[in-house]
Amino acid sequence: MKVLRLDLDGNSWTIEDVKAQGPVSLGVTIHRELATWNLDPLDPKTPFIIGMGPFVGGKMPGFHRLIVTFKSPMTKTLHVAALGGAAYKFMGSGIDAIVITGKAQSPVVIFVSSDGVDIKTIKPVFNYGNYEGAYAFTKYLLDTYRDFFIKYNARAVVVGPAAFSTYNGALVSIDVNPLKGDFRPGAEDFAARGGPGTALVRGHNVVGIVAGGSHRARYSKVVDMDFINKLMVESFKKPFTQVMQEKTIKYRFDPGMGTGGTFGVNYPHYRELLPLFGYKSIYLPREERIKHVEAILRLFWKPFNDEVFGKSKTWYNCGDFGCSVVCKKVWRGKKVDYEPFHAMGPFIGNYIFEEAVPLVDLIDKLGLDAIEMGHVTAWIFDAIEHGLLQPSEVGLSDKPIFDPLRFNPEVDSRRNARLARELIKGFVEGSTEVLKLIAENGIRVSARKLDDMFHDRVLKVGKSFRDLVVYAAYGSNGYMTPNLYWAPGMVAPMYVLGRYWTNYTPTFMGPEDFAKSSLDRAMAEALIDDAGLCRFHRGWAEPVLEKLYVEITGMGPNKDLYREIAEYSIKANAQPTPWESERARDLVSTMAREVGSKEWSFEDYEDYVEWWRRFKGFVDAKLGVG
Repeated sequence: MKVLRLDLDGNSWTIEDVKAQGPVSLGVTIHRELATWNLDPLDPKTPFIIGMGPFVGGKMPGFHRLIVTFKSPMTKTLHVAALGGAAYKFMGSGIDAIVITGKAQSPVVIFVSSDGVDIKTIKPVFNYGNYEGAYAFTKYLLDTYRDFFIKYNARAVVVGPAAFSTYNGALVSIDVNPLKGDFRPGAEDFAARGGPGTALVRGHNVVGIVAGGSHRARYSKVVDMDFINKLMVESFKKPFTQVMQEKTIKYRFDPGMGTGGTFGVNYPHYRELLPLFGYKSIYLPREERIKHVEAILRLFWKPFNDEVFGKSKTWYNCGDFGCSVVCKKVWRGKKVDYEPFHAMGPFIGNYIFEEAVPLVDLIDKLGLDAIEMGHVTAWIFDAIEHGLLQPSEVGLSDKPIFDPLRFNPEVDSRRNARLARELIKGFVEGSTEVLKLIAENGIRVSARKLDDMFHDRVLKVGKSFRDLVVYAAYGSNGYMTPNLYWAPGMVAPMYVLGRYWTNYTPTFMGPEDFAKSSLDRAMAEALIDDAGLCRFHRGWAEPVLEKLYVEITGMGPNKDLYREIAEYSIKANAQPTPWESERARDLVSTMAREVGSKEWSFEDYEDYVEWWRRFKGFVDAKLGVG
């Protein structure tokens, strides 16, 4: 890998060749060499690594994700985030990865091209023309440095306002058409989970990276269709294009379901297993959940499906040119994916699709992680519902309706959506003492402090703040909220959560079987990210990934990668710890009941502890850690 190392303390940089299978392997190696397990995630000496895999620039789409490896202000250990398509233009710089240490005295944007590196002092502009937030800053950079974008066909990765004031800042990348001076439809993506934007800004004072140039494929075999087809025929008995189309049908268009993409497929697929109202739906009988999903399909899913698949057919890719999956389904100019829309929809008690659109747009502009904001919003709404908080204490003009048994979808959705908007803006602005506390500390630490602040209310209600939200705990202060599935694997004792590095199906098994399936998936997903691959392509890529590495790069994939991350987490005192939240425990036990488990009834706390410890013990034994 050709690695650009930036020292912002000295405003200097070097380029060197490093042997590494991908950006995650590189990041873990650098963090291990610098012993950063002893450093705060926002310490300027803690490196921030962003890069791409070795298979960029070729005839195989999907290998053009930018991968971020960083120490998360949420989990307090190494985390990996990814955004789609941007590596297609970033590869033009000839740089495979950027390693940032030190902290600039003023906000800077790093420009990287095939002609060199330039570190410019640029104050982020979050109001520009008709644009706001990260979109405004991207447009400002495009207009101000138009010659650079045109000459190098560049793309930017920027932060939004949330990176400066919260633990939950994302990286935002919107592909642009430099000659026209505007954004490409649907080609926007976010590396958001774990707070990479916060780590970049508050750790290093970097507010953007712009890269492009004339370099293309790193290896000649990635453009050799004869080689690619030969490999696919050996593994699948079919040529590459046919295999790819078959394995990505869900994300493009599934004629059997009459829809496509994560949003289109997940609602009719998961139905009554969808998590609603901050996971309160797990307590409802199946008949009641079916009533809710019928309303969701009518009010939330059908308007999207009728428009995107019945009328406009506005499907795009993320900027990974040549990718025919066109997974980005765009509703009247807004990219629609399951998790951000579910986070601002049914998960917070909003079943009207049109009400979710401006909420997701606000989150994207502010540069927040939508999944995390879904958990934060639902948590605060539920705390008000229980009487632990008053609306005025979190800057709200009214009380949300957060009881699924008395929820009127057509009426209460609009109220909850309006209040969610007030809450999100107040969260970034730190408009009240409680919101500022949460924005600065995250859910886990804030829950403890809120229990102390409102001790009398906690005693009266009989519920702790932490019992109303689902998260997996790491060490003494770290945590991660789950992706929006009713799936025990999303809160199981795994070393990286908040992504799909686990068994995320809505099922239940004994701890050893569940741990084996989760670890197998985690190790495979780690290699996918290390290769810079979009996981929508995993169906065809996973079976041939080792062959691709060996025959193209001369190296095998880093099969020790997940173990290396686990070892780091242990040294950082941020390994998984038992569930603190009652609702996190209930997510596991209710799914056990849903599938009719006879062995695990979870009648008392010790049952949860035993399942958790046996699960983690299996993972650690297989990894040889702990």
